[in-house]
Amino acid sequence: MRKNLQSTERLRPVDLARGHGLSTQAVRNYEAVGVLPPAARTPHGYRTYTSLHRGALRAFLALVSGHGHRTATSIMRAVNQGAVERAFHLIDESHAQLLDDRRTLQAVESALRDLEPTSVSEPGPGSGPGFGGAAGAGPGGMFIGPLAQRLGIRPATLRAWERAGLVRPRRDPLTGYRVYGADDVRDARLAHQLRRGGYPLEQIAPLLAQLRAAGGLEPLEAALCDWRGRLNTRGRAMLTGAAELEAYLSGT
Repeated sequence: MRKNLQSTERLRPVDLARGHGLSTQAVRNYEAVGVLPPAARTPHGYRTYTSLHRGALRAFLALVSGHGHRTATSIMRAVNQGAVERAFHLIDESHAQLLDDRRTLQAVESALRDLEPTSVSEPGPGSGPGFGGAAGAGPGGMFIGPLAQRLGIRPATLRAWERAGLVRPRRDPLTGYRVYGADDVRDARLAHQLRRGGYPLEQIAPLLAQLRAAGGLEPLEAALCDWRGRLNTRGRAMLTGAAELEAYLSGT
């Protein structure tokens, strides 16, 4: 629990702002949304801050790097309202998300290690696009509905990926339906994992194009290394944020 220590130090908004490279309006905004505890006022109505506010601002800025602006705001608001358990819950959720992102990265690396063509079934009864059959495949491929279901996404997402160049299904000459071959299924799976890793479509498309051209994993190695580095940076930022928040809770 944060100690309510009163400091004799008095800081103007500009003093607090300059110490952290912010504008005075940003400091006032942070107070308004609850990132900072309410400031005292002079007889003329001017805000005065203390070392307590400086600690709150330092904790918030450290939390932003690891948890993002929205979550960091919610954490500080909860702390300043005395709902410390709520703040801890938000922190736990961020750590769980980081762990999930690490598992996603591992899943991508696992998928890349196994780039053998994905087996697809020959069509059977009820396997057309309007059905949810187990096969869900046309000759030598899968239709859009079953593939979307396998990936846990909407068919509209696959159509958007096609427009962005991530997948290139052929068209059935008789029905005009999209048919995803083994390579298309592989590319859709990798695109799905990379999207979960935070990569935008415009970055995924050239990676997959290089993968098709090179026939190997080299084009993605740099991206995976960068992804892993960003996860590690985020993890360290969470540690820094935790230390600053503990200092604020302790009133030091």
